[in-house]
Amino acid sequence: MTSPFKHPISHALTSFNGAAVEPDQTASQNQGAKIHRLPPSIWKRKQGQAKNQLDLAIDASRDFFFREQLPKGYWWAELESNVTITAEYIMLFHFLGLVDHERQRKMANYLLSKQTEEGFWTIYYGGPGDLSTTVEAYFALKLAGYPAEHPAMEKARRFVLDQGGIIKTRVFTKIFLAMFGEFAWFGVPSMPVELTLLPNWAYFNMYEFSSWARATIIPLSVVMDKRPVKKLPPAMRVQELFVRPPRPIDYTFTKEDGILTWKNFFIGADHMLKVYERSPIRPFKKKALAEIEKWVVEHQENTGDWGGIQPAMLNAILCLNALGYSNDHPVMVKGMEALANFCIEGENQIVLQSCISPVWDTALALKALTDSGVPTDHPSLVKAAEWLLDKEVRKPGDWKIKCPDLEPGGWAFEFLNDWYPDVDDSGFVMMALKGIQVKDRKLMDGAIKRGINWCLGMQSKNGGWGAFDKDNTKYLLNKIPFADLEALIDPPTADLTGRMLELMGNFGYAKDYPAAVRALDFLKKEQEPEGCWWGRWGVNYLYGTWSVLCGLKEIGEDMTQPYVRKAVNWIKSHQNIDGGWGETCESYHDRTLAGIGESTASQTSWALLALMAAGEANCSAVTRGIQYLLSTQKADGTWDEMHYTGTGFPKYFMIKYHIYRNCFPLMALGTYRTLTGGEG
Repeated sequence: MTSPFKHPISHALTSFNGAAVEPDQTASQNQGAKIHRLPPSIWKRKQGQAKNQLDLAIDASRDFFFREQLPKGYWWAELESNVTITAEYIMLFHFLGLVDHERQRKMANYLLSKQTEEGFWTIYYGGPGDLSTTVEAYFALKLAGYPAEHPAMEKARRFVLDQGGIIKTRVFTKIFLAMFGEFAWFGVPSMPVELTLLPNWAYFNMYEFSSWARATIIPLSVVMDKRPVKKLPPAMRVQELFVRPPRPIDYTFTKEDGILTWKNFFIGADHMLKVYERSPIRPFKKKALAEIEKWVVEHQENTGDWGGIQPAMLNAILCLNALGYSNDHPVMVKGMEALANFCIEGENQIVLQSCISPVWDTALALKALTDSGVPTDHPSLVKAAEWLLDKEVRKPGDWKIKCPDLEPGGWAFEFLNDWYPDVDDSGFVMMALKGIQVKDRKLMDGAIKRGINWCLGMQSKNGGWGAFDKDNTKYLLNKIPFADLEALIDPPTADLTGRMLELMGNFGYAKDYPAAVRALDFLKKEQEPEGCWWGRWGVNYLYGTWSVLCGLKEIGEDMTQPYVRKAVNWIKSHQNIDGGWGETCESYHDRTLAGIGESTASQTSWALLALMAAGEANCSAVTRGIQYLLSTQKADGTWDEMHYTGTGFPKYFMIKYHIYRNCFPLMALGTYRTLTGGEG
């Protein structure tokens, strides 16, 4: 029986390159259910009036998006990350005793397809080998039946041992290994379940963690408390990934130089917590476990998922298993179905996505089409807008803890995620909706009014915006031993603040509006010495600078001001010889690489949109950038892009949004034609 929450995905917007990944979508195509209705005015231009390369490129790109729009009106592209997501899926099936050998074979094929010639796995295309990712892939392949003597395993093992072995992996990798007896539980940082009982006014409480960390840590704390171990047969074990048999000292955490540092303080605190966890007297433990169980069950969406992300979903299932829930319990069944709905399946491979992005993808595609001149009453645009309106969040979520008087509104990233809407999706959705000629204009006006009110209410004290929470700024949390991904908080960032200024400007707010004044002050403080802005949710300084300059332009800032011109000059100075722009993910590790990398379609488009926002549409840099996009477009109206240009957690979790390489070029080309009259 097919899940009612299993949705078709846009074929050509996945790494399977048009493979038949969703049978029901193929059926709908055969039945002519795709939307591809261009008004006569556009068809006439296509039949002979499009006389230059720019017009032809825009038409080809628009045609692609019309072809890929799904029957219900949305677009949904793959969100590609790294192989740990699928590797952990294999681990979950083994832990629960639910192995489907055919699906496991396909997942193993996917893992092997991503291994590099050197034998390791990376967290983004062309990146260096990542130890934790390689260990998890190796372990999953052992579980899937690959012997240590297999050539792929031998190459991977050499890399792992050269990097220091299992002892040097990150926390989440050690937890998964501990669940199978391959790592000692006492070598994992402590997170006593009683911490979840701390009141909301306490300096450290669960609502000071980011939404994604909270949704993962709360259930995971139960697993860490119960310390389950699923014994493995010798052929599946990975003790060969230790450089030497581990000793107790190997399980301690590495301290920083110096005595009085916060990291060292929290390492000491972890020792004390471990002593507490071994105590037979824990009067609040039972209450904490009951509260966590209640929280986890309440936070499951109707679709079965938690938080819209794989870590929260997988750990919620493990938590409930540790609490005694059987695999056939309705909550568990829904949770496993939700994970399956995140999968993309081809003939020989299955990949589990870390998250899904249909609302984001649809908003991007809708705005790209309107920016390129598609009429706002076009049936495809109207259907997309009505689909988005149906996805408005009208329920209070975790954000309500810090904003008790704020009314719900806005949009989330996924098909359904009522607990965690975010300001980035909300802002882009509302800008995409603006002006679309939907049938129920009153409905749209109300949704936009609620969405703007919600977004403005999420502004933090420092004038900026985080994604999911207000004032989520306890930076000390990123110093605890558990925080080796440096992603336990959701502080305000320049890219999101720029988006909120762009939203306000789009809907008539002036730059002297109090929220805008505070946001402008925040952005000026956040500007880097070179003139750019750091990008939290896209790679990296090109992304941040694009978002800020578009926001400044829309809110009515004087784009001739020195700080704006400094940003413009920074963008121009980082244009590549081929006319494009690019930036490597390594710029998160090394600031000297800011704005440096092979040209990509998405990053070139961000640079172009930023320059055009600053009044530079007619400059030579923009002309060369437009020519780069025109010369790299393929015959089917699309662009290729191997590099990852999206960000999950800076440094540690990078994302390739398969829609980016097409939607942003269309935005840039359409904007350029509007501003210049369009000779390409």
